[in-house]
Amino acid sequence: MGHGGESRRTQAYDGELGAAVARAQEGDESAFATAYRLVQPGLLAYVRGLVGDDAEDVMSDAWLEIARDLGRFKGDGAGFRGWTATIARHRALDHLRRQRVRPRASALEQDLLDLPGPQSTHDQAMEALSTEYALDLVGGLPRDQAEAVLLRVVVGLDGPAAARVLGKRPGAVRTAAYRGLKRLAQQLGADGVTDEAPKTLGGSA
Repeated sequence: MGHGGESRRTQAYDGELGAAVARAQEGDESAFATAYRLVQPGLLAYVRGLVGDDAEDVMSDAWLEIARDLGRFKGDGAGFRGWTATIARHRALDHLRRQRVRPRASALEQDLLDLPGPQSTHDQAMEALSTEYALDLVGGLPRDQAEAVLLRVVVGLDGPAAARVLGKRPGAVRTAAYRGLKRLAQQLGADGVTDEAPKTLGGSA
């Protein structure tokens, strides 16, 4: 499916999410439940990549903070995804500090060989990440790559939004996501990876 269709789906998703958040800020509990339903699966997968089996507990704390501070949020659906991802990440890192578990250090990665093929890394990853096995593989990536992949592909943030969550430049996040997806495609036995990923994943700077 073309990227135009993907963009339209994202816009519709964010439109529904933004409307739900606006109603939730006015006290509509069912709207808050809708926002939770739309955002939670991606956030949970992202946090699981950081803290493993403790993800449910971390997200419970994160949602308490989200609910508490909801009235202060200003923005649309896409902004809400970025805002909640930032809260979830802070909670996850706090959890790791409490548990005295050191996050995986980012490894200095060599560029992987470009393999010719008909599919883009992004398309392969979107299909592959529907499996729990693939999410486990993401957990084995260097941390900067794993976070970039999860934020871009699973949470659905664009390049600049993911960069704000991570406190990095969009170009650095684009590169980390590309390398992570390329490694993931190889681990999943993909025979073809193209150079479309930087444009697909990077978004606007």
